[in-house]
Amino acid sequence: MSLFRTELRRLTKRRFTRYMTLLGLLVLAAVLIGVFFSNQKIGADQYAKAERQADQEYQQQVRWTEQERVACEQAKKANTSDDRRYPDDCSQIQPPPREQIQADWFLPSTFDFRETFDETLVPFAAILGLVGFVVGASFIGAEWSTGGMMNLLLWRPKRLTVLLTKLAALLTGMLAVALPAAVLWFAGFWAVASFRGSTEKMTSGAWQSFMLTGVRGVVLVLVLTTIGFALASLGRHTAMALGGVVAVMVVGQFGLGILLQMANVRWAEAYLLPTYMLAWITKTITLQDWNSCNATYDGSCEPKTLDITWQQSSVLLSVAVVVILGASLWVMRRRDIT
Repeated sequence: MSLFRTELRRLTKRRFTRYMTLLGLLVLAAVLIGVFFSNQKIGADQYAKAERQADQEYQQQVRWTEQERVACEQAKKANTSDDRRYPDDCSQIQPPPREQIQADWFLPSTFDFRETFDETLVPFAAILGLVGFVVGASFIGAEWSTGGMMNLLLWRPKRLTVLLTKLAALLTGMLAVALPAAVLWFAGFWAVASFRGSTEKMTSGAWQSFMLTGVRGVVLVLVLTTIGFALASLGRHTAMALGGVVAVMVVGQFGLGILLQMANVRWAEAYLLPTYMLAWITKTITLQDWNSCNATYDGSCEPKTLDITWQQSSVLLSVAVVVILGASLWVMRRRDIT
């Protein structure tokens, strides 16, 4: 019997794998349904209603301004005016021009596929990545804690082959979940945009960009799955992976972030892992340093910026996978199986 098929069957038969995967898919479905009901298609009725609300807002501003002008004049006559509240000339208290109150401010939320869909790929990759991490850690961690790994090595004594075959089966299973989920994610939000927004201005370039972003999201899911698997194998227990990620995120990320901010370190976000994961999905993250400025021709001050690109993120993710997976393979080969 093929070891790969056996491990793949073992993965799919585990109740934890099924429940965790189902939970992740239900969360994704909840996000999709929530976006559907929180948006609506904008037509002539919505624009007319927004214009009426803009007029109402303008009238309220006019009434409030008139009240403030009268209060200012009364305070001036009674010599009780507060210089910090009213100007010297009460006639300066005027309502804003009508054109400044735009009807667009009062339009309901609508889902523009071209402008908004790429943002939805971030929670998609994050949720499936979390599922993959936990499932991967549990898959190999349970084998170690129950003694299943030792029994398997009696049948197939090649340690690295067994471990890598388990990893291959795990990644195949996650890919079998992530790819259909990505297709349904695209289709679901296309339906949301069709019924609750707009699908206009979609070009072949926009589709290609979305596809590449989706591919990077699936790759991130596989990377997190591999890291969870490798950490649990390294510690020979599921708790090693879960405890490790909690320590890294709580101590390493939150603690480091607070320390960097207290020390006023420039580009503090550039030292945090979530920044690189987000840059991997969105292609580029632009950090701003508000303590410095670049003078412009009109005399304004623009903060200096630093771009974190998906290429830089790919180097960090590759190094993490190589180091953690390499360490687990080395430990697997060197330590006794007891």
